[in-house]
Amino acid sequence: MIRGTVRKFIPLLAGLLLAGSAFAQYNSAVRPRYEALPPHSYYPFAINTASTPLAQWNGSFTDLTHQHITFTMVGANPGTSNVTTTIPVVIIPIKFVYGASNGNKTFNAAKDTFPNGQTVVQLVENSPLMQANLDFTEGGVDLGKTQYIDAFQRGNFWSKVKTNTGYHTLLGTPKVGAVLAITVPLSLGSVITNPISGTGLVGTYDFNTLDVKIQAYMASHPNLIKPNELAMFVSHDIYLTSGGCCIGGYHGAVAGPPNGQTYAYSTLVDQGTNNFSQDVSALSHEIGEWMDNPFFGTNSVNCQDNSQLEVGDPLENNPNFGAFKYTVNGFTYNLQSLVYLGYFGAPRTTSVKSWLSFRNDEKNVCPGQ
Repeated sequence: MIRGTVRKFIPLLAGLLLAGSAFAQYNSAVRPRYEALPPHSYYPFAINTASTPLAQWNGSFTDLTHQHITFTMVGANPGTSNVTTTIPVVIIPIKFVYGASNGNKTFNAAKDTFPNGQTVVQLVENSPLMQANLDFTEGGVDLGKTQYIDAFQRGNFWSKVKTNTGYHTLLGTPKVGAVLAITVPLSLGSVITNPISGTGLVGTYDFNTLDVKIQAYMASHPNLIKPNELAMFVSHDIYLTSGGCCIGGYHGAVAGPPNGQTYAYSTLVDQGTNNFSQDVSALSHEIGEWMDNPFFGTNSVNCQDNSQLEVGDPLENNPNFGAFKYTVNGFTYNLQSLVYLGYFGAPRTTSVKSWLSFRNDEKNVCPGQ
């Protein structure tokens, strides 16, 4: 459980057996949350060990309980390198079609637009997650001109990279894949009034069923999606359900390190202000967690609220779901703050100003430390 509210591991076989009933349960439990899945596969992915794996490095620290913690993260080792690592990205927009029995509406991330006229995909491409020349200054410290998640990671290892101006882990200019089209039966989802904001319409869809379809898509597009790339699936105004609503995103991996294919899913909501999963807030949560825990299940920590090194979960129950505002080209994005390694019991002096989070909005180490 994450702060008593968020489940980060779901036994998938059990989840699939319950897929048909998940939608019926959502009204009884409305709580915004995120998920993650350990290395797994429904489909026979042929892992080519000769292919280029995801750029990754291994590190460790001794936590406050004197336990030795090991981890795998994306990019190069900030303690031994001063290089820029660029991770190729594939964006796959998802189209959800609801018929006459469950809403008669289509949510299409490839074509739907935000109020500024950008499509969902364009909004992601132009966001602080992808634009690489933005200035991030926290607590009076300039973390560099870069993308948001890289600025976070530089702050995470500031004691090592403050003099290494060349150290970055960036997301590359994305390719855009063919739309993943899903026709939603009544048993798996419907169009409803947003249960979090109380205004606007959103679609719901079963979490486990979506993951099956995402994995099928990846298995059928081996030339588009490769282990060294991040497969980024995005939807518009969709909340996933699993025993209740509302899941804004998740990340997972098909097989573990070093050769497993990593991927993430996120919804982008454009209703009102300070809404759950508002524009790229959920996506920033998932990419931040992918950066520091790409093969979920391998980076174990000694925290009572978080058994994995998931850097977004500890702040998601904060005001505005942990998000803060950042304006780029006239559009004000919502980015979620993320915790540093010190939250999990690592030496606090590793991070910028010895803070526990990017926005200094976490004052305590995790329960158990």
